[in-house]
Amino acid sequence: MLVDPNNPFFDRLWVRLLCVISPLAWAGVEYANDQGMWAAAFSAAGLYLAYALFWVRGR
Repeated sequence: MLVDPNNPFFDRLWVRLLCVISPLAWAGVEYANDQGMWAAAFSAAGLYLAYALFWVRGR
């Protein structure tokens, strides 16, 4: 994995939420500026972080 979901840095819920919401919000900014490739890249990063920090970590 690119991110270690069991790292103590991610123990707090607000840190995990911030790490997921930030790239997704920036994807919205890029999409609003007609930068589809960057929007897709940041969306993929946010979705990957959501998967790693909430799905894999829960196991």
